[in-house]
Amino acid sequence: MDFTNPLVYGVPCFLGLILLELTYSKTHDHKNKNLYEWKDLGASLFMGVGSALLAPLIKTISAIVIFNYVYEFFNPEVNGIRTNIFGWESFGYAWYVWLACQLLDDFTYYWFHRQNHMVRALWAAHIVHHSSDNFNLGTAVRNGWFTILYKPLFYMWIPAIGFPPEMVVVCLGIEALWQFQLHSVYIPKMGFIEKIFNTHTMHQVHHAKNVEYMDKNHGGFLNIFDKMFGTWKELDENIEVEYGVTHAPNSYNPWVILTHEYRDIWNDTKKSKNWYHKFMYVFGPPGWSHDGSTLTVKQMQRELELKKQKA
Repeated sequence: MDFTNPLVYGVPCFLGLILLELTYSKTHDHKNKNLYEWKDLGASLFMGVGSALLAPLIKTISAIVIFNYVYEFFNPEVNGIRTNIFGWESFGYAWYVWLACQLLDDFTYYWFHRQNHMVRALWAAHIVHHSSDNFNLGTAVRNGWFTILYKPLFYMWIPAIGFPPEMVVVCLGIEALWQFQLHSVYIPKMGFIEKIFNTHTMHQVHHAKNVEYMDKNHGGFLNIFDKMFGTWKELDENIEVEYGVTHAPNSYNPWVILTHEYRDIWNDTKKSKNWYHKFMYVFGPPGWSHDGSTLTVKQMQRELELKKQKA
């Protein structure tokens, strides 16, 4: 059965909503009149367009080659019935199968997203999305081009256990649609919805560079996995949010934005001749250093907590 990726219809809506938010912020909202900066928006759109051009090529390969190969290998046809190697019949297209696939997609997205913040080599690709000092719908399309090279590897297990590859691709598209609309400051806390779903205020926390907010709220649709695994944090109205990253590229040049963290990793590996240190500079958490000259997020948060206790 063939399905169309929802992003095919979502991209025109993305551009329209960006234009609407941009116009409103410049003409009606004096508090957030600087919500958009023209050079920053230009850089975000350039990277968004580049990602949109590259994604079909790479995602087509991942969907057709990787997902289909995994699906066929782990779900061969036995007497005309596609059966998983663990013994159950592979899944069809019932509504509850779609819900289950979307839930597994959300679970996978949480760990994929969290590892992008925990492993520096992955953070080098993901930092692009966080590198803007602005939080708006334009930032939502500011995507790194290298993330899509390894993202499918996190999702291979879903077709392996029997979900059709095209179903997984559609669920990935739906996840991306939800993620886009989270990048807005105009939606306040939403009461009961906050108890279940990942919302706009939670995503503001995720994009903040305030120490207490860093590496929080990695969820896609739901916030349950953040709550289960200790990474959930509610927006505190008394804390002024500062967006961006602690080591910003300080450039509107798309190539600099895309590659600056890789350059920093290379420079850091030359700080020590110890091969374990070199390994940690590449695959350890961002901020790790062999001499304590820079700190990881957990170390910074620990220091902040100690200061609060002393105060």
